[in-house]
Amino acid sequence: MDGPPVTKRLLFTRLDGEGAVRRTDFNDRAWKPALVAAGVIPAPKPGERHQAAREHGMHALRHFHASVLLDTGENVKALSNDLGHNDPGFTLRVYTHLMPSSDARARKAVDGLYRQSGSVSDN
Repeated sequence: MDGPPVTKRLLFTRLDGEGAVRRTDFNDRAWKPALVAAGVIPAPKPGERHQAAREHGMHALRHFHASVLLDTGENVKALSNDLGHNDPGFTLRVYTHLMPSSDARARKAVDGLYRQSGSVSDN
């Protein structure tokens, strides 16, 4: 990122107001109870913590975000930057399975090019 560092006030802080919300605190106090309320995961037994499963945490939102962008044809380099990856190749290795088939998108792009030039045949 270019330019001098800039300090901003945090939008989300810990309950005591001292610092950023920790991912684990948000998962345990807000995210997982919301998943329980929505019927996505079971409630923990009294006195126990929520099940430690990566797919139940905020990390799942990261994958959802990536899959939505890839499905809409977002540029992998832009997505890589958005996710904080230094290497777009890493992003491809992790998320390739989420990429839709590009066959239909490629055909549509070529068809659109021919339509613009007036050279489309119905054959």
